[in-house]
Amino acid sequence: MNYYIISGTSRGLGEAIARKLLKEDNYLICISRTTNNNLVKTSKEKGYKLCYIEFDLSRVDKLDEIMTRIFENIKLDDAEKICLINNAGTVAPIKTIDDSSTSEIISSFNVNTLAPIVLTSNFIAMLKEFRCEKRIVNISSGAGKKPYDGWSCYCSTKAALDMFTRCVAIEQEKEEFPVKIISFAPGIIDTDMQNEIRQASIKHFSQLERFIGLKENGSLMSVDFVADKAIDLLDNIKFIQGGVIDIRDK
Repeated sequence: MNYYIISGTSRGLGEAIARKLLKEDNYLICISRTTNNNLVKTSKEKGYKLCYIEFDLSRVDKLDEIMTRIFENIKLDDAEKICLINNAGTVAPIKTIDDSSTSEIISSFNVNTLAPIVLTSNFIAMLKEFRCEKRIVNISSGAGKKPYDGWSCYCSTKAALDMFTRCVAIEQEKEEFPVKIISFAPGIIDTDMQNEIRQASIKHFSQLERFIGLKENGSLMSVDFVADKAIDLLDNIKFIQGGVIDIRDK
């Protein structure tokens, strides 16, 4: 059995990845603030294995308990592959840092950085002695490399996630049964996150007109195309350990 733990599956890229992974030999464990009823319905109709956990990932102090619940669904002696896809993320607050509230800043770092770090920590610890294929894909962003005004939190959280990925890869070099980990920037996708960006204030985000233009010109990538690319990383033999990969890389 192949097990996939996926965060942020209520919509967008996470939903598309989960939908494509719903297959006979896969067991999906999905986490999001609200249950994706379409995924649940599909899994029931087709007899696919799906466990859905409704949880707000900004509550990082409860993530140890969540991972314990997750692993109660995994039969380790039956597992050929176990993957963690840290997809959940938020672009908010789209404001200059002085206009961002403390709670907004904390929420951004909790969801985008601390949650994937804690989930990764638990994942590695719980599977330390197991030989099966173990992979982690952290969904990052090109914003982790390029600064934008109004995205000081988002850019910083994604940059931190990329460096975390690289550090964990080095740590895993000395392990007998290492976890493979990679950071993947999916490009600009036609999802609700882009709609949220287009609703931002030009006062806080000088690139607003550019992002509106990307939608109007049909330059956004389809979520299904990007989901296929992300899933390829879970199966690719040429997995670049600790890589920070952009979908636009050749």
